[in-house]
Amino acid sequence: MKTLLQILLYGLVLGALLAVMSWAKYRLLIADHATELYVLLVAGLFTGLGIWAGLRWTAPKKAEPLPALATPNPLFSPQQPAADRLAQLGISVREGEVLACLAQGLTNEQIAERLFVSTNTVKTHLANLYAKLDVSRRTQALEKARRLGLLA
Repeated sequence: MKTLLQILLYGLVLGALLAVMSWAKYRLLIADHATELYVLLVAGLFTGLGIWAGLRWTAPKKAEPLPALATPNPLFSPQQPAADRLAQLGISVREGEVLACLAQGLTNEQIAERLFVSTNTVKTHLANLYAKLDVSRRTQALEKARRLGLLA
């Protein structure tokens, strides 16, 4: 019985010694490769941060409700012809024709072809329309023209 107890005690001491040696080897491994481990940790941190930022910035934005359309401009009466309304805003007949073509969804090239003018002339008419209607895009111009009763 005494020998069995001695064998177990020796085994326990050898196991503890082996554990201490493994721990020391691990500590030396960490000390030898500390720079690489820090670089690995920083790289992992920035990779995670990059993935998070990419997902956040490329996520579809929530649609904001469109503002309610304002009531028609009291400057114009519904009985007043569209030509008079155009004249009140300083929009020429040709710009009115370009606006009508725009309402049909035609491109600049198609408008130029239909009105027998160059594409640059259409662009000039559009720029003048945008300035006179105080808008910056085609869709805004059409919306405002409809609100003002310039289009059917």
